[in-house]
Amino acid sequence: MKHFYYFSKNKLKFVEIKNFYKKFIFLALFFSVITSFLVFSCYFIINEIINPDSEVTSLQLRNRELKDQIEGLIVQYESVEDKLDKLSSQSNNLRLKVNLDPISEEDRNIGVGGNSFDDAIPENMSQFGRLISKVNSYVDKINAKIEIEENNYTEIEKTFEKNQKLYDAIPAIGPTTGVYCDDFGLRFHPILKIKRMHNGIDVITHIGTPVYASGGGTVSFAGRRGGLGLTLEIDHGFGYKTIYGHLSKIDVKKGQVVKRGDFICETGNSGELSTGPHLHYEVRHNGVALNPYNFIYDDVDLFEIAKVNQKDSLN
Repeated sequence: MKHFYYFSKNKLKFVEIKNFYKKFIFLALFFSVITSFLVFSCYFIINEIINPDSEVTSLQLRNRELKDQIEGLIVQYESVEDKLDKLSSQSNNLRLKVNLDPISEEDRNIGVGGNSFDDAIPENMSQFGRLISKVNSYVDKINAKIEIEENNYTEIEKTFEKNQKLYDAIPAIGPTTGVYCDDFGLRFHPILKIKRMHNGIDVITHIGTPVYASGGGTVSFAGRRGGLGLTLEIDHGFGYKTIYGHLSKIDVKKGQVVKRGDFICETGNSGELSTGPHLHYEVRHNGVALNPYNFIYDDVDLFEIAKVNQKDSLN
């Protein structure tokens, strides 16, 4: 390994330089760092002198990019609003189908301000700030419309489900076959020999004729009830009840759930006020007797419904 020396005037002799390589590398690195710093400093200074607007140009480029992005967002939001307006029109049609009043334009726009993006693209920070504020306001408007439609569709869905339950429950068929007579209303009672309100209708038929539930519901009474004899009562919900009197046999139990067209009992001649084999049938709403003929639809086939229910029970 080579040794390096220097002449010492004090000692008047050559003295060996210890750790020469380490000191040399350190000095080389030190001067390299200093040189690099000076070079980069000179570059930035010269670049600033030659191109004094470079930072402004960069900001302007970024500003144009932001403008393009905002314009793109505006187009997207306007497209969303158009789709919401179409949904609003469709939802009003759905509301009519489930017996709900349509929502007026005034109700839809409560708390929703107007918007306009017809202004020119901003050229300064003040205009840019106003545009951002307008975009934020527009976003709030879209969110308000979405919330209105969400609540609207929730109401439609709940009403539709309620209507489906009502349609399944409400009496809609004649309960048995036979001759329908003794209409609903005030009549001269053949046994009591007095004028008395007849709260139902009578169906003359043979003893043991099958009787079917005129609507879905729950059996609320099954047993003997005064002059009606063996009686069955079904609670259909929504305030509706049907009563079947003068029976010979009941084939369901209290608390049992039945569907429209289910076989529930058989006609008879029970009860002190029965004038012969027949079915006494009543429809009541919130305790008030209604004319059962208004709940018998000619286009609904009793036996078709009973047949479907039998197939469902077998499956």
